[in-house]
Parts: sequence; structure tokens; C-alpha cells
Amino acid sequence: MDNGGVLVDARLVTLDGDDGYRVLEDGALAWRDGRLDYTGPRDRLPRECAARPQLSARGALVTPALLDCHTHLVFAGDRAGEFELRLKGASYEEIARAGGGIVSTVRATRAADEDTLFLASLPRAQALLAEGVTCIEIKSGYGLDFAGERAMLRVARRIGEHLGIRVCTTFLGLHALPPEYADDRDAYVRAVCEDWLPRLAAEGLVDAVDAFCEGIGFTPAEVQRCFGAARRLGLPVKLHAEQLSDLGGAALVARCGGLSADHLEWLDAEGVAAMARAGTVAVLLPGAFYALRETRRPPVAELRAAGVPMAVASDLNPGTSPMPSLRLAMNQACTLFRLTPEEALRGVTVNAARALGLENERGRLKAGLAADFLLWPCAQPAELTYWIGPYPRPRVFVRGCEVATAAAAPRGVL
Repeated sequence: MDNGGVLVDARLVTLDGDDGYRVLEDGALAWRDGRLDYTGPRDRLPRECAARPQLSARGALVTPALLDCHTHLVFAGDRAGEFELRLKGASYEEIARAGGGIVSTVRATRAADEDTLFLASLPRAQALLAEGVTCIEIKSGYGLDFAGERAMLRVARRIGEHLGIRVCTTFLGLHALPPEYADDRDAYVRAVCEDWLPRLAAEGLVDAVDAFCEGIGFTPAEVQRCFGAARRLGLPVKLHAEQLSDLGGAALVARCGGLSADHLEWLDAEGVAAMARAGTVAVLLPGAFYALRETRRPPVAELRAAGVPMAVASDLNPGTSPMPSLRLAMNQACTLFRLTPEEALRGVTVNAARALGLENERGRLKAGLAADFLLWPCAQPAELTYWIGPYPRPRVFVRGCEVATAAAAPRGVL
């Protein structure tokens, strides 16, 4: 049994409650068996906790560890050429319809074996861990056949095991229509819903199900079929919704009791109201907004007024958000979308956990939750969104143990 430990001389930002992100001076954290069992003033630390090995935070700011609740981190190749085409005037849709976009990454990912895919993807996860991200959602969607989707999900699980962090896997079979199904969309949707998803779920590779509801993606009716298959398997759903147009995806996923609707630049009042009623989280992805040079922002003021919880994620992917930095996404969410620093911090902790269905496991410094926390060389929480770039870097603790954020390379890698 792990006898745990205690962190003292800490300036705690627990995020437990709705009273802002006030700093508790001279606080203490105690944990045992990987879970917190005390957070609060040091002078109220229970005697049993005080007897454990102690570590001094030396006045550091202490927050919950971060969660990146929307990534496409596992892939092969890159799309730097498309980045250049966009700068020359081509639109995202034009590139996709010409055979680029998601399908170009599919070609590269299908050509890679699992070891190659793992070695290509691991550094991106290590970059997030170095910023204090100890829980990462990783989607499939670049295989678009059974073998490719399975390989992506297996690699995602392997990354979590290698780094010792929580990885949540999301099956994104309805991401794009692969070329071999260009003349039979129905057959592809049927294969995803009736064959691949049940088989992958039976292997324990799927934590949630997602889809891309868009003109260049899949229709609401096709998404509804996929969600029905997920529901029959007891899997939660989420949705890429209203990124490039308004197809009513946010209202659809809300009606299905979905965890989140993500992107939301074209979200309308009906979608906001549906999300508010259902408690569906709005996941904001400013990296894609920035990379695509979009001008229409998600309706943050309306979401705020309706009480819709807002999460922030990196959307790390090779085409529209090649950004392995959740802290940069926090800064962008403030500067581009007008979130407050507190909303951005809650967006990568409390609300990100909710977007993954993990609100009872992580995202706050509270007894009973995971002992994943960060020590920051900062005077105030706003610094976490104020600085642009790699500073400040936290000390990262997972289940109460400090981890080396430049994780050791796997065997065979120099």
C-alpha cells in the first residue's frame, strides 16, 4: 500500500467551488494510494496526514494538473504543404475537396506500422506532459478502415502506458469519407456503426465516440446512426459541430446527452439553449480558429450567459491545429475568444474533466480525486494565460509522484 505524502508551504488554487480561483495561502495537500485525502489550510492538516513524508512547495502556486480534452495526436506525416497553400489563398474546403486535408493524413497513417506511429506521436504527448497535461483525449479518424482505426487506438493506449498518464480514447470513424467508399457513403457509415465500432469496443479500445458533422464531413442523419450504435454499446458521445457551418450538430449531440460539442464558431441560439438544458460542455478550439484564419468566433458571451460550461483544448492535429501546446490554447482562448484567465484555467481543468466524463476523478484539488497536481513558479494564476511560449514550466506530479517531463525514449530510440 502507498503510504502517500504531504505537500506543504503551498499556495493552493483548488478550483473546487464557484468562488473564483482564489489562492489559499499556506495550504497543504495530502494523498495516499494516488488520491488526495486532504486539501486545505496547513494548520488544519489532520495528524495522520502530517505524519507522512513531507515535501515543501516553497511558496509555489499549486493547481490541478491540466487535461487536453480534444486532440488528434496520433498520426503520421504532416501537412505543411497545405499550410502554404492556405497562405496563398486556398480554403480548407477547397484543399479537402481536391484530395488533401484529412484524406492526405489518412494515406500517411495507413502506411505506418504501429511502432512507427507510436514513435511519431510520442513526442507530441511528451510536449503536452511538459506543460502539465496528465490526461489527454486522443481520437482515431486517420485510419478510416478497421485496421487503421484499430492501430491508432492501440497506439493511443500505448502512449498512456508509456508515460504513465491517463489517455482517453475516442473513436472518430465518421471523420472523412475514404476514397474507396466515394461512391457508397451508406456502406461506409454502415461499416463504421455496425462492424468496426462494436469490434473495437469489445477490445476495450473505445472510451467515447465522436463524428465530424459538416458539409465536408457527415450529415446529422449519419451522425445520428453512429450515436445510436454508441448508445447501444453504452458509450458516451461528443461531436465536432458548427465549425464551418450550422447543421444543428450541437443541438443534436445535446439531445443525445452528449459530453461535449466542439468548435462551435457557427453555433446559434437554439444550439446554445439545447446545450444549456443538457449540460453539454462547449469545447473551444482556438488553435484551429487561428491556423485557419477564421473570423467568426464562437458565441462565448451567449454560452456564458446561458451557463454552458466552456472547456479549452489544443485540437492538436496535422492540418488545422499543429499545436502541441495546451497553454498556448489557453492564451488564444483569452486573446481571440475573450475568455477571462479564470475561465481559461477552468477550461483546461474543471470543465475539461467534465467534457471527458471525468469530473469525479480529476480537474480539481479535492479529497477523493486523483493526486495529479502542478507546482508553478508564478505569483498569480493569471500568469498561466499571460505568458506566450514555453515559460512558465511546472513541476508535474502524477498520483502524488513527481515525473520527469522529458520522458525517457522507448527502446530503440536514441
